[in-house]
Amino acid sequence: MLNIKEIQEIIPHRYPFLLVDKIEELTPGEKAVGIKQVTFNEYFFAGHFPQEPVMPGVLIIEALAQVGAVALLSLDELKGKIAYFGGIQKAKFRDKVVPGDTLRLETIISKRKGPVGSGTAIAYVNDKIVTEAELTFFVK
Repeated sequence: MLNIKEIQEIIPHRYPFLLVDKIEELTPGEKAVGIKQVTFNEYFFAGHFPQEPVMPGVLIIEALAQVGAVALLSLDELKGKIAYFGGIQKAKFRDKVVPGDTLRLETIISKRKGPVGSGTAIAYVNDKIVTEAELTFFVK
């Protein structure tokens, strides 16, 4: 398991854009599973939406990408680099994420060639899929 400080040693994201609280499972270059505790204090709930706070889907995708970046950048040969989005395919938002939810973020890297990798990303709340997508990364 990686705590927040250990995550920050791997990826460059910082508050308010670091969207992963801990990594529960890690196989470098292949898979990572992270957790995001969604609280009412998140900055985006002030405007999305004040009458019914909902976590923006693009931020759930970003959280999944950060988990994928941890998986990729944990490889010795990629340490100290940055993983950028190369693409988002087949994104589906199946349910809303609200304050009090615990997001389980799972990203599996299925292909990797040189600096480019791609994989499947799925976000769960209470074992129910809320978001899924195919993500492509490139590392520089």
